[in-house]
Amino acid sequence: NSLADVYFPRLIVPFCGHIKGGIKLGKKVLVMGIIDLNPESFAISLTCGDSEDPPAHIAIELKVLLQNPCTSGERGEEQSEIPYFPFIPDQPFRVEILCEHPCFRVFVDGHQLFDFYHCIQTLSAIETIKINGDLQITKLG
Repeated sequence: NSLADVYFPRLIVPFCGHIKGGIKLGKKVLVMGIIDLNPESFAISLTCGDSEDPPAHIAIELKVLLQNPCTSGERGEEQSEIPYFPFIPDQPFRVEILCEHPCFRVFVDGHQLFDFYHCIQTLSAIETIKINGDLQITKLG
């Protein structure tokens, strides 16, 4: 599971990239970046393809509202409460999404934020990462 497994052309937001071979158990997706100076929100999603219409199935979405600090992993009505708020305007961050059984584990700056149980059983179908909102991406892997 090296950085060479994932090919990303340019790190421009909004961003959409292909995860080579899709997600599998033990695979980790890394997003490093810097929050904008006056941010409202951003989202990092792992999806089954990049279709917009109809929208691709979302395996996990990390949605961050910075005006009213709260973070959630969303799937329909499910939201995960978090123990602390790790995102600070104009500061760097490191998000790792680790695929385990039976859930994704989300870490921010090395601290576990929450677990998110798989809603898509065919993990290899999860092959796209989408990032949008008020942030800059410095590294993906």
